Amino acid sequence: MRAARVVAAGATGAVGYWLVVSGKLTLDLGVGRRTREIGPLVVEMAASPDTVFDVIAAPYLGRTPRALGGEIEVLERGTDMVVAAHRTPVAGGLVTTTVESVRFDRPRSVAFRLLRGPVPSVEETFTLSGDESCTRLVYRGELGTDLWGLGAWWGALVARSWVATVSASLTRIRTEAERRSKPHPQ
Repeated sequence: MRAARVVAAGATGAVGYWLVVSGKLTLDLGVGRRTREIGPLVVEMAASPDTVFDVIAAPYLGRTPRALGGEIEVLERGTDMVVAAHRTPVAGGLVTTTVESVRFDRPRSVAFRLLRGPVPSVEETFTLSGDESCTRLVYRGELGTDLWGLGAWWGALVARSWVATVSASLTRIRTEAERRSKPHPQ
């Protein structure tokens, strides 16, 4: 009987872990809330702020490119805000699905707010500054977890993956913005 309880507890823990990591269950208890800064990450690129903004906004405000179709699904679209699901592979072959509101302030910023995911709260902003030939993109975020030390531990794990995902996105943004900004031969 004791072995059965241990197996049941292990199975329950595994299912709970899968539900939280996948983003299917968000525990927002509001008890022992701790926040941590994520970023800042700074990227300089040889493209105007308008071009960089267009690269960031395109999959949300226009048609999502086929290459990003497995990563981004726009659930609701407005003129300056969308609600989008983001799918991100994580350790062990799992995929985390977050749902976020995304607000656009052309050409200065794009702000994300977590609605559902592996932690109760994340707010992040891409801020753009520069001129016609160069843009400085600054990413800043804040990630919140509940349950004091346990939540802080979980937040550190999530933040590591979150920053890696944002860093990869920033690399893609820079590559595409600079590609669009290159002069085309006549």
